[in-house]
Amino acid sequence: MKLVADVQLQLRKALLVILFSSRCRSAALLSPPRCLPPNPPPTTALTCVLRCFPCEPTWAGSPFLHRPPTPPMVRMTRSKTFQAYLPSCHRTYSCIHCRAHLANHDELISKSFQGSQGRAYLFNSVVNVGCGPAEERVLLTGLHAVADIYCENCKTTLGWKYEHAFESSQKYKEGKFIIELAHMIKDNGWD
Repeated sequence: MKLVADVQLQLRKALLVILFSSRCRSAALLSPPRCLPPNPPPTTALTCVLRCFPCEPTWAGSPFLHRPPTPPMVRMTRSKTFQAYLPSCHRTYSCIHCRAHLANHDELISKSFQGSQGRAYLFNSVVNVGCGPAEERVLLTGLHAVADIYCENCKTTLGWKYEHAFESSQKYKEGKFIIELAHMIKDNGWD
């Protein structure tokens, strides 16, 4: 740590020496500022140093230097979610709101479940589904640790995932998914 402090002190001294040299003053007039806002404040020792030297990532924590501004062409936007598509030759279930594929019929375990909005199906695996935090809930079959699941495309809550079953007779549900019929439709080959 002492070595780092010594290096920082030496760097500050060197910057002050350069600051008052004629080369620095002429460089400051010729080169555009790299680390200052569009309307820089009046010229001070600090602004002269910043004009002469590009900001280094190691200086980012220094209270005396500005971080480089974000280029105006870069905007923070929500990233696009990539969807999984199940084979069209299989019977599938899709989100009723956005038609994103959710599950293959071959992954269906049971149709005899009850959700908060009516009947629900239990699936072995699903696609295009996000999972919220797990919480303990008392369901019709006892205490379970479950996490709400939602459509990755439209963010609609679809049902839940069984994270943990506290009763031994319910252990088969762990890692499985419940999707309520109110949120899905049948697609492909159901004729």
